[in-house]
Amino acid sequence: MLRLSFIFSLLAAAAAFVCVSAASQSTDSPQVENARLEKEALAGPLAAEVKAWTAKAEQPQWLGYSVPQMGREHTMCCGDYGGSWGNGCGHCRLEDHENGTNMTSKDEPRTAKLEAPRSIAVLYRAEKKRITKIRVVSLECSIDAGGLSFLWLTEVKPAESVEFLETFVHGTDFDAGDDQHASKSALTAIALHADPAADHALESFTRTGEPESLRKQTAFWLGAAREKAGLAVLEKMAKDDPSSEVRAQVTFALSVSHEPGALEDMIRMAHDDQSTHVRGQALFWLAQKAGQKAVGAITGAIENDPDTDVKKKAVFALSQLPKDEGVPKLIEVAETNRNREVRKQAMFWLGQSHDPRALAFFEKILSQ
Repeated sequence: MLRLSFIFSLLAAAAAFVCVSAASQSTDSPQVENARLEKEALAGPLAAEVKAWTAKAEQPQWLGYSVPQMGREHTMCCGDYGGSWGNGCGHCRLEDHENGTNMTSKDEPRTAKLEAPRSIAVLYRAEKKRITKIRVVSLECSIDAGGLSFLWLTEVKPAESVEFLETFVHGTDFDAGDDQHASKSALTAIALHADPAADHALESFTRTGEPESLRKQTAFWLGAAREKAGLAVLEKMAKDDPSSEVRAQVTFALSVSHEPGALEDMIRMAHDDQSTHVRGQALFWLAQKAGQKAVGAITGAIENDPDTDVKKKAVFALSQLPKDEGVPKLIEVAETNRNREVRKQAMFWLGQSHDPRALAFFEKILSQ
């Protein structure tokens, strides 16, 4: 099973969005406060401009620009550390090391929306002639630059932004002990670009020559942000990636995707993946999705999977379903399954449910 700490780290790395604005604004720059602000139009290639700026940056300073954001249902904000994230965007304090970005998405049916497309600000911090940090915030946020110089570029092409951000990501091992903050933020920024170049970049991060940890991080964003194109890459990873750890992460990525077909891919992985670990993970995330198709896949694994450990994981998946779905299924397994270990597992999770139906079942068994 994927470590919950790893899952939470993904959600935190992704995590940027908790403020909800009354309406999308079509401004081309955020409100910047406490900064020595300059604005200029991009005169040449973005990479050359940022590298020239970095080469002059002895003291800490910031550079930023905006690009269209992928997905209207997302809102990105910086929330003050320890503050209330539900009360509007507030300030994004760039020089507050405890301050991060947080992500939420509205689980609403996809319908045509009239509001203007959202944009994100991609921000770079340079010091001692090197980029030390990358941040991504909504243009709806106000930015506090901590009194530093802040250069805002206009007329930046999204494809050039993706190309430059790629240089921070390729070959990165996110499991290494080094500080990979800039690389993780660059990956997040790419995933949120509403441009086909972002899909090509993310797909390149899933090649088997890239570090396993990068492929796992990318899988999450493919499911969370990239919609139909992301699902297509996840389907390929599910079939072709040689690492069971990466494929297990794909099951999680499919569970956060809202695309039609993601659930069917999870079910297929629960049935057919060669790894018992991956099949178990697919069952776990299917349980979080619930629904009739998911329940059918879980009970099918209990009956038909050849590996007892996978059967036991499927029983655990039943325990994660809403009680009105899970408890009757657990009772059925405890009463009828031919595998003694599976029956014991079902009874264990019934005991943990504290459900009156489970108590009645135990009383019935003990009275026989």
